[in-house]
Amino acid sequence: MEKPTNKQSTTNTKTKPQGNKKGSKKKGFNFRKLIMGSIIATILAIICAMAIYIVVIMNGFKILEANIDKIETTSESTLIYAQEEGKDKPPTEISKIYKGENRESVNIKDVPERLKQAFIATEDRRFNEHSGVDLRAIGRAVVTDIIHMSAVEGGSTITQQLAKNVFLSSEKTAFRKGTEMSIAFALDEKYTKDEILERYLNRIFFGSNAYGIKAAAKVYFGKSNLNDLKVWEMATLAALPKAPTKYSPLANPDLSKERRAVVLKLMMDQGYITEAERAEATAVDYVPPAAASQGPKDYASYVDYVMNEAEDMYGINEDELLTKGYRIYTTMNPKAQKVMEQTYANPSFFQKDASDGQKIQSAMVIMDNKTGGLMAMIGGRDYKARGFSRVYSKRQPGSSFKPIAAYGPALESGNYTPYSMLDDTQTSFANGTYSPRNYDRVTHGQVTMFEAVKKSYNLAPVWLLERMGVNAGISFANKIGAPLNTQKDKNLSIALGGLTDGVSPLQMATAYTAFANQGMQNKTHAILRITDAQGKEIAAYKAEKKQVIQPKTAYYMTLLLQGVVEPGGTGAKAKINRPVAGKTGSTGLDIKGIEQYDRDVWFVGYTPEWTAAVWEGFDKVDSKHYVTVGSGSPSAIFKEVMSKSLEGRPVTNFVKPDGVPDLTEPPSGITDLAAVYEPDKKSVKITWASLGEKIAYQLYRKGSKETEPKMLINSATNVVNDTSVSSEETYQYYVVPINLDSNIEGVKSNVVSVEIPKDGTLPDGSKPSPNPGVSPSPSPGVTPPSPGAKPTPSMGNTGKPGASPSPNVSSSPSPANRPVDGPTDKPNDGKQDGQIIIPMPK
Repeated sequence: MEKPTNKQSTTNTKTKPQGNKKGSKKKGFNFRKLIMGSIIATILAIICAMAIYIVVIMNGFKILEANIDKIETTSESTLIYAQEEGKDKPPTEISKIYKGENRESVNIKDVPERLKQAFIATEDRRFNEHSGVDLRAIGRAVVTDIIHMSAVEGGSTITQQLAKNVFLSSEKTAFRKGTEMSIAFALDEKYTKDEILERYLNRIFFGSNAYGIKAAAKVYFGKSNLNDLKVWEMATLAALPKAPTKYSPLANPDLSKERRAVVLKLMMDQGYITEAERAEATAVDYVPPAAASQGPKDYASYVDYVMNEAEDMYGINEDELLTKGYRIYTTMNPKAQKVMEQTYANPSFFQKDASDGQKIQSAMVIMDNKTGGLMAMIGGRDYKARGFSRVYSKRQPGSSFKPIAAYGPALESGNYTPYSMLDDTQTSFANGTYSPRNYDRVTHGQVTMFEAVKKSYNLAPVWLLERMGVNAGISFANKIGAPLNTQKDKNLSIALGGLTDGVSPLQMATAYTAFANQGMQNKTHAILRITDAQGKEIAAYKAEKKQVIQPKTAYYMTLLLQGVVEPGGTGAKAKINRPVAGKTGSTGLDIKGIEQYDRDVWFVGYTPEWTAAVWEGFDKVDSKHYVTVGSGSPSAIFKEVMSKSLEGRPVTNFVKPDGVPDLTEPPSGITDLAAVYEPDKKSVKITWASLGEKIAYQLYRKGSKETEPKMLINSATNVVNDTSVSSEETYQYYVVPINLDSNIEGVKSNVVSVEIPKDGTLPDGSKPSPNPGVSPSPSPGVTPPSPGAKPTPSMGNTGKPGASPSPNVSSSPSPANRPVDGPTDKPNDGKQDGQIIIPMPK
């Protein structure tokens, strides 16, 4: 057998080692490559990571800078406050208005430390350590998500939640999450931890339409000051962001309590509270605050007025009010507003619903006499926010307008006083084109202004306005805030409240404040001042006082209107346990068959403190919708609201302005006037009982061929002889007494009639002319009344001062010619006795 050669052996020997050597080299190469690859990969990873980090950070800063206004500004609720009486009492929040979100901001310095800790413990325990993103939490969240094969846990920090809340949607995607993180880094770089926490707490949603921690504290606990919150309340609020609806203590108190316990445990574990505090706070049961059942609707009429005034007076539109977080301080009196709303919620104060179920409507306004501030108002029964407010609705005011169109101008002229005599007998005015009637179809003859106002006669104010001129009524109404149409309202019907456009409850209340405040009127307003959310004042009411009428006019009007609420007056149902004055009003129907009912009924009245106007009626009047309760209904509403609203206040009286003289009552009426013909003297002797010193007497006579009576003489005595009579003539006489100190006329006397015999002749044997001119002189010391002080201009010839009655007018009564009574002139007595009614001269 051939042995292998050395070459072969060498070859074989070498082959194996060579193979081994080659394998060794391969293993060494792969190891080194792996290490080098790892190093390179690591370096590349670091570079990529840094690049990504830089891109992320830069992207976050880019997004933040491009949208910085979103985090610096918010849509915040505007708060409205009532100005509580008393310097030491803070204003009371009555409402908040907002656009979609009820949001309020709070400065971080006003957030108690434990409230911060409650949120940090629950939402981001490493908030003060990380740089906007908690990598540990993210790692934990990733593991959890992988286990559940879905995005279960977000691992978001408070900073990330703020980023998402301000800049991003709520979807859970990798891209959105990355953007969120990038913004969170940018936020942490730009703001301090407190600044981030402040923005977070002011923006987060807490359920029940509450955005921000302050709004939530008010909604759930009725607390405006966060420092007043207890530990259990803080924990309840910190529990909400996870699921605001689910953990709402209002909607789900049990679930809220369970979640609160979790928050309290976290706070204890992190050393923010003790075990004893945890146990105590966990055991508390939630009780909703009283305010939770109330909402902006409670003051809807007033709030809507405030919003309108903010725009009209200060140029702040509705969108700004709903988003800018203003603080508006108003003149509202919360007690009066609540009483008013409670009264309007009580159906017993209103007539029954119409056959189709429609409710009669009503509106009421209360104003402060001295400031013009609106104390309370309601725009209708069941008024809805931003609805139709009847405080602006113009309606026919009826007799409540008489003080404005007729009596006010008369008093302002200086020619009339509350004791001036007015004529309530004429039934045709304006050359026979206007013939109003009294409500009861009865006329009352000569009446004082006091009686005409108290009983709400219709003929007297029309008679009065005709003598003053319609322009006087229009001018007066425009001056005191009840503007009329200077062209279309130029007619006598305005004396009875028959207006072209009508007036609103707001206008009527405004007008009557001039009577209540000695003729001084302030601009009607509800807003005192407006600040921004930080308290900087941006608008304020500036008082605008104006003397619109004389103080004497206002005082005399108050005396007149006080009589209306006294027994026998049309507004007796409005009388309360303090001085009050006012006027009723009603507008009749012109629908056939129901003319006895009304379209509108009113009561406008005032105390020394406040003025109120109440209107009642249907929005649209027809044969099924009209007023059946009369003006007694608004009078009763006035009484209910005003008496309860002013309860507890000191009772004050109306004050007579300086320089206004005391009123002097007119002379008492003469009821025993007698006149007889004395044949031997060919004259008529007229006599009556004397009314005492400082009284003069105007004697009027009317012949059968005369259309109106003429004043025969101004006499100082109670006996007059009329020698200017004609045979075969019939004369009627009456007397009007005048107080010489005050120049005030009394009530016209009874009317007597005397027939002159057919064969009557004068002493010289001739017959007198049918209409002799008699110019007797008044008795010595008698001063004729000033023409301007009389409600009617004198007729016929009047004597000169200092003269005495004509000497040929002297006779005594004859039993054979006993006087015949004329028509009676007593109030409410409309009976005729067959004699001719003597109208006062034009």
